[in-house]
Amino acid sequence: MSLAVTASSHSSASAALVYTVLMDAESWPSWTSYYDVEWELPAGIERPARVDDRRTIRSHSGRVCCRERIVEMVPNQRFSYEQAAGLLTSHRGSVHLTQAPHGGTDITWSATYRHTLPLLDTLRRRRLQVLVHDLASYANSIVSRNS
Repeated sequence: MSLAVTASSHSSASAALVYTVLMDAESWPSWTSYYDVEWELPAGIERPARVDDRRTIRSHSGRVCCRERIVEMVPNQRFSYEQAAGLLTSHRGSVHLTQAPHGGTDITWSATYRHTLPLLDTLRRRRLQVLVHDLASYANSIVSRNS
């Protein structure tokens, strides 16, 4: 049995700013419950993330929550990933950014789990809604600080 989850929010920020926040691994502890998000690049390599790069996400206990592989990047529009290692390696997610008609950006974060446990469904739905809301709120706070 699979589970598809979608959550949406709106930010007053531009799609470019929301995308920048999403790609900035160092900012994640500021707007998520994750302790650390680290891009796995070869030693000495400094460059922006790209398709096929991996990132490790850790909880506040320091435990690795998951390792994700980037599968699609369309700057200021879409970012997609799949879980490359961890408890449930069948997780695939995508964040879509759309210019809202009255300004700002509509954010839709979706995730699909090929293997799911019914007791976790509610938790996953809630977690995704919190993530998309926190992303929008953090981008809004940057707009407020810079105005």
